[in-house]
Amino acid sequence: MKIVSVRENPEFADEAVRYVSACWPEVPPVLYEDCIRHAVGAAGPLPQWYLLVADGEIGGCAGLITNDFISRMDLWPWACALYVDERLRGHAYGRSLLERAAADARRAGFRTMYLSTDHVGLYEKWGFRYIGQGYHPWNEESRIYGLGL
Repeated sequence: MKIVSVRENPEFADEAVRYVSACWPEVPPVLYEDCIRHAVGAAGPLPQWYLLVADGEIGGCAGLITNDFISRMDLWPWACALYVDERLRGHAYGRSLLERAAADARRAGFRTMYLSTDHVGLYEKWGFRYIGQGYHPWNEESRIYGLGL
């Protein structure tokens, strides 16, 4: 298993667009395509996109972005689009993806990384702490967690 940074390996951009879009089919694919393609060669440290490659196949993904469609514009960076294929779950690969994002955020000078989720219990095991609720443009809310870097 390895984690590939799409920014450092732009030859993975097409695969990243296809994979991330397939994980969230309700999101227009152009959104991920535009973000992932502009991450390659971006002047600043954000955005970043990562792929989990296991046995030569993509089996997971995550991003590190400025805002995850949530009301807390005062917080960044955000881990987003974390997904691990069901066949690969139970090996802490999601944690590995988040650790890579956290390492890049730390190198960029950030002191905290955030995420929004409806899951309770998972991220706390990985050191995230609940800091409050946030609100999405589609009239829903999510829990916000922070991880000290």
